[in-house]
Amino acid sequence: MSHLLRQLLVGLGLILLAMQPARALVEIDIRGGNIEPLPIALPSFTAEGGDSKLAADMTGVISADLKRSGLFNPLDPASFLQKNMSVNSTPRFGDWRKIQAQALVTGTVIKQPDGRLRAEFRLWDVFAAEQMLGQQFYTTPENWRRLAHIIADAIYERLTGEKGYFDTRIVFVDETGPKDKRIKRLAIMDQDGANTRYLTRGEDLVLTPRFSPTSQEITYMSYGAADPSVYLLNIETGQREIVGNFPGMTFAPRFSPDGQSVVMSLQQGGNANIFKMDLRSRRTTRLTNTAAIDTSPSYSPDGSRIVFESDRGGTQQLYVMSAGGGEAQRISFGPGRYSTPVWSPRGDLIAFTKQHQGRFMIGVMRPDGKGERILTEGYHNEGPAWSPNGRVLVFFRDTPGANGGPQVWTVDLTGYNEQRLETPAFASDPSWSPLID
Repeated sequence: MSHLLRQLLVGLGLILLAMQPARALVEIDIRGGNIEPLPIALPSFTAEGGDSKLAADMTGVISADLKRSGLFNPLDPASFLQKNMSVNSTPRFGDWRKIQAQALVTGTVIKQPDGRLRAEFRLWDVFAAEQMLGQQFYTTPENWRRLAHIIADAIYERLTGEKGYFDTRIVFVDETGPKDKRIKRLAIMDQDGANTRYLTRGEDLVLTPRFSPTSQEITYMSYGAADPSVYLLNIETGQREIVGNFPGMTFAPRFSPDGQSVVMSLQQGGNANIFKMDLRSRRTTRLTNTAAIDTSPSYSPDGSRIVFESDRGGTQQLYVMSAGGGEAQRISFGPGRYSTPVWSPRGDLIAFTKQHQGRFMIGVMRPDGKGERILTEGYHNEGPAWSPNGRVLVFFRDTPGANGGPQVWTVDLTGYNEQRLETPAFASDPSWSPLID
């Protein structure tokens, strides 16, 4: 359990503030393709005990999370007819209907005598004039931002019926300096781009960071003086260890769903094959044996299958095989080359990078290769990674020219909600954590 989590859980009191109605009128069906954002009103939380700025900042983070999802349209506070609402009073629903709000969130932040914060919120169905959800939390003041993400997740889940993804982090490669002498450091940030922290100092080239299922460790490649090595890094303690030194080049390590092994590609001679290493015994098992280049392996969420890219058929295509190796089934048949496949946490889709006629695209297809959809395209898009609820992809997009560089973007499964994530410098190879337990 992380230090941050322990801090949050000290005195955590998650309490339902009222019974939920059997069925609310307001809900979002996110199974469809083109979704009209739900108008939602979020008056600034009130503050008891002084800190009105913290209360307003917390409301702002919740509002920004919901807006960035593309499923919600937070209304302009200047349009609100009812002001200074108490979390314990029933809203004047008629006032909120007049400004077309369908959902309303009220809340308060209270400073406790022991220095902790107590945050309460209620989610209201404006048209049914009913409370949908009410919760309260205790935490330390420095955790206010994470608590805002947790509240946004609760609202998202109540209105969509699916888990949110706001209380998560993204690890990426921070890039600074001239294009031919880039300094690359591992960095981690909240999923909204806040709280960037550096995990390495830039002495060595680093690539392909990937989260463990617990979100407390990452695996990545580092190119020191010797051959590139696969490392494990504990995010909280900073401790790192080498998974193994292998002869030749190593590529694209990724954890198994149970976190007990790492699957990767090892180059031997002119080809590369897929290997699995058991992290307890450090025993390595070869999973493919071809004269081709097999790389970028990614497990299905149940751990039974692996998708990877291979040029065994003459061009880069996607293949699926059993987690124990054996015969592989080609699943990509469209024009162009397919690479960097990654299996959705929901198990229903595989995301990939596709290159065709000079265009770089991010797309998805079902594990049997059917239903291919391109979500976005642009100059050198690459490296998709899934949000933990399987509804949003993060990837990086390079920009041309001497002053160009990679930047991190997100796009949801509709392909209509594409947004850039602000980072301190150029950024590539993003990987999304699971929800922080």
